[in-house]
Amino acid sequence: MSAGIDIASERHVLARLDLEGKPIGRPIAITEDQAGYAKLIEALGPPPVLIVMEATGHYWKNLFAVLTAAGHEVALVNPFTARRFQDASLERTKTDAIDAEGLARFAFEKRPLPTRLHNEAAESLRELVRHRDRLRQDFDDRVRQLHRLVDLGFPEFTRYVRSLDSMLATALIAEYPTAQAFARANPRRLAKLRYDGRHFVGAELAEQLVAAAKRSVGQHHGPVYALQARHLCQDLDLWRRRLAEIDRDIEGLLDAHEVGKLLLSIDGLGPQSAARIIAAVGDPARFKSAGAFAAYVGVVPGLRQSGKQSGRTRAPIAPMGNARLRRALWMPVLGAVRRNPWLRAFYQRLRAAGKPPKLALVAALRKLLHAVYSVAKNRRPFVIATEPARAA
Repeated sequence: MSAGIDIASERHVLARLDLEGKPIGRPIAITEDQAGYAKLIEALGPPPVLIVMEATGHYWKNLFAVLTAAGHEVALVNPFTARRFQDASLERTKTDAIDAEGLARFAFEKRPLPTRLHNEAAESLRELVRHRDRLRQDFDDRVRQLHRLVDLGFPEFTRYVRSLDSMLATALIAEYPTAQAFARANPRRLAKLRYDGRHFVGAELAEQLVAAAKRSVGQHHGPVYALQARHLCQDLDLWRRRLAEIDRDIEGLLDAHEVGKLLLSIDGLGPQSAARIIAAVGDPARFKSAGAFAAYVGVVPGLRQSGKQSGRTRAPIAPMGNARLRRALWMPVLGAVRRNPWLRAFYQRLRAAGKPPKLALVAALRKLLHAVYSVAKNRRPFVIATEPARAA
């Protein structure tokens, strides 16, 4: 028997096919509770049954754990893959029951391999990395809101304190939220303001800010603006501490992870980048080749040629792949081609051959992924391969 489950937040739908591919009864609604799960296990019968589900958000995780614990084989498929399979059957109607039947048909015809989840350490890294991303998004949102208030109340402030996400900026604005407040400040008292537990604002910066505030063009100094600015600074300080705490937790988990710790031997990969790789794929060595790993990330050309249409001479990156991981590795590779000797040499060689900067960077990212795969496959720290000396 094969089966398909259409996943939802509170109610799932199960469809079953027999060994000949014929439907077994009508699709069954399964509620997200103990009674619903008991009904699901009973309807599936003796294990193992191959069950296909879409990896929809987080709603599949409890089902996956219960089904695998019961001895069933569960294959998680990309929703895009499932949709293409449905389109191939020319199915135009979309309901939960029809989607479940389509997934069951996919299981019967394609026989996908059961999905093996990452180990506990990799799953913990995934949760922490995603939590950090959400906190970082909140942090950046508050910085943008603070920029708005500074532009309205003291636009000249950023000439003297460039970054509003710094501890210096939040300490100053929390104490003096508008130009009017700065203009009334005592420069000596302002100079003694400690902003990170160790450093003081200093007399020079204090005098510059007070002087600039007295001739500021900012026109919004009311208590409402001051209240918002103080609250945003408090939020930024809290979020900054939380991000630092999460970074320490990520580094601790990475240090205890065999592959994650080895990835740090690659010059250009820091703890955050290595953690994102482990969070996304678990063990890169699970791919059959370095090329397959690079294809999963999406660092492959999307060449389009057909008939008389030869297409472009340089193909863009294919839109498929793990876009989240690809974006996360883009900044590290930008730094790596400047600081990493072997990757910098590779990048410069491509540029010298006339390759455009972005093409050379994508090639450098692919080469970096090959290094990641090699380290994971061999379970050894990264060593730069040296070319054999040529005979004189």
